[in-house]
Amino acid sequence: MNETPKSNRGWRLLRRSLMALAVFATLIAIFYTEENWRGKRAWENCKRELEAKGAVLDWDKFIPAPVPDDQNFFTASTNIALRFVKARNDIESKLATELPWLRLPPFGSNSFPVLDTAKTRPLVVTELTIGLSTSAASAPGESHALDVKLNAANAREQVQDLIRTTVGRGILGAAGFQFSERQLSNLAPAHIVLQSDTIPSVADLENLIPEDLVTNLGHLRIEATSDKTFHVLLTGVCVTAAADYLKWSDQFEPAFDEIRAALKRSYAIIPGDYSQPYLIPIPNFVTMRALAQTLAQRAQCDFLLGQPDKALRELTLAHDICRILEKPPSGKPMTLVEAMINVAITGLYVSTIADGFRLHVWQEPQLAALQEQLKGIDLSPFVAKAFNEQRASACFMLANISQTELENQRLVETKRYGISVKPLLTDPEFLFVTFAPRGWIYQSMIGIAEFDQKMQTGVDLTSGVLSPGEIDASMRGTEKALDNHRLYNFFPRLFIPNVTKVWQTTARNQTMANEAQIVCALERYRLAHGEYPETLDVLAPQFIEKLPHDIIGGQPLHYRRIEGGIFLLYSVGWNETDDGGVPGTLSDPKQGDWVWQYPLK
Repeated sequence: MNETPKSNRGWRLLRRSLMALAVFATLIAIFYTEENWRGKRAWENCKRELEAKGAVLDWDKFIPAPVPDDQNFFTASTNIALRFVKARNDIESKLATELPWLRLPPFGSNSFPVLDTAKTRPLVVTELTIGLSTSAASAPGESHALDVKLNAANAREQVQDLIRTTVGRGILGAAGFQFSERQLSNLAPAHIVLQSDTIPSVADLENLIPEDLVTNLGHLRIEATSDKTFHVLLTGVCVTAAADYLKWSDQFEPAFDEIRAALKRSYAIIPGDYSQPYLIPIPNFVTMRALAQTLAQRAQCDFLLGQPDKALRELTLAHDICRILEKPPSGKPMTLVEAMINVAITGLYVSTIADGFRLHVWQEPQLAALQEQLKGIDLSPFVAKAFNEQRASACFMLANISQTELENQRLVETKRYGISVKPLLTDPEFLFVTFAPRGWIYQSMIGIAEFDQKMQTGVDLTSGVLSPGEIDASMRGTEKALDNHRLYNFFPRLFIPNVTKVWQTTARNQTMANEAQIVCALERYRLAHGEYPETLDVLAPQFIEKLPHDIIGGQPLHYRRIEGGIFLLYSVGWNETDDGGVPGTLSDPKQGDWVWQYPLK
């Protein structure tokens, strides 16, 4: 008799619980429905507004049209396809690794001859003999012999010039290798007789021959071998002779020629699936970097051996390989990584040209050719395209995240957790993607689209002018907005790069290219007239068609001829302030001017 009321109370409790759950589920459903409707509506409004301003947000518009195989760089040969397209699977990766064609060495490779004085004895570069007469001098006609009074006014200059001539020039290669003009392992020491009233000490001779005299190759050390004789030793050397490096890298000439032939084709579009942003084929950046560095180092070795025509040939190919990244004819899709690799290779190309100026090897024919190549460099539009592509791809992936990103585990790599559920529940990315209303994803897309639109604030592609103050202010505003802990900002924080650093690097490398173009014209003027001009205006139109302006602010680049028959050429740099040609520091690249270092160093 007493069980019935208890049973009824149990059923009433169960019904109430079920009703509460139903109400709760209904409220959740209403919440999700309202958030989804609100988010989608906000996204559609945002999209219309941005498209009215010229923004392109549909991924389909970034998909390149198919191009003919017989006109496409990437289908020129199997070698090209395997080396210049990033492997999609282990089989392709293994095949590319085993392919001997263009297998370039990594930094630190000892696959070509390297002289390392840490493993061998220091090099004797000069023998010093102290005497009161010329009787101790070397025999007439002996190479590099010098007889000089120790206290003579020009003794220091004569001794140092002879040591420099004996050792030869050196250069730090683009990939970190050290190259020398001479075969140092077979170096014949110079013989110097120092006429002196007394026997000098090692300290006296160190004042005559400082340790850092040969900074490009190593350090000098003076060692007494008897009471009247001394050796000048070159230590800390890890160097390859320029001729040895060129001989070793000649094995890649057939590959270089194949690349040159392929680059004559009109198109450079990697065949593949572009329907999904994460599926698009991309160039092999490791190959691109190694190729650019090897070509630059070959050019640097040509400089040391006085071969400007050969150096120009190497640098022309280094310049032309940027077409692989720039994807003619459409230039799409241009990822931000590709755009910045393009910026980096351009910077390497220009800095190598500057090495040629420092070593005084360029002549009129090469200067005219380099000037024409430099004139065509315009980096900003490619970076702007990359920002546009990134915005469209990010929005596309978020809009289709349920059927693409989660299934393919691109943004949320659930495999990394194995079968355990607990780590997943502590991963904010997984929780957001899995449980957030679709409307919140749309809100994230709004954040990405609006932030990316601001990434080009302060950039005028029509005039080719950047305003760092506006770029910095825009980035500060973006960072402040992203610091807001709204759930909508979760994905924007993942997709927004350091815009200031991107544009600063781009602007600096473009400035160096513009300055190099002017320096080519200045050097051509000097070859014709025997000196540099008083102003840049006299260069046009004979030596340059049009003077490039300062990309920072759009004013003319600063130039003046200074004492010693040299010049100063510079941009006001990122701080937009004329610091009189005083460069900034590595620790604070935003300060100081962007100065063309040759011929000041």
